[in-house]
Amino acid sequence: QVQLVESGGGLVQAGGSLRLSCAASGRTFSTYAMGWFRQAPGKEREFVAAIGLSDGETYYADSVKGRFTISRDNAKNTVYLQMNGLKPEDTAVYYCAAVLGDWSGNYYKKQDNYSDWGQGTQVTVSS
Repeated sequence: QVQLVESGGGLVQAGGSLRLSCAASGRTFSTYAMGWFRQAPGKEREFVAAIGLSDGETYYADSVKGRFTISRDNAKNTVYLQMNGLKPEDTAVYYCAAVLGDWSGNYYKKQDNYSDWGQGTQVTVSS
């Protein structure tokens, strides 16, 4: 089990950038795959991006591909979400989540597969 704390959210104009961070507790962070999800007002929570146990294994929702980049720093027990070219439709509460082990891309897209979640950080993109 890991405890997750997100940071880096805020208000930004369309076209701008933000970098979200998710700090994890515990010594076994490197054994967890990590995901980012988001929930906009009145909508269901949706998959944004995931990273496996290595930096080379990344997955993205079509809506953010080419604009967002997920990465991890195991030495700092942290996963990042670099968001560029932000759009008003990116406005949501962003959550990071952890799942033990190394799985496939489709597995990472299902929020029910994640065991641990952060509290979320608000991202607001103005037009």
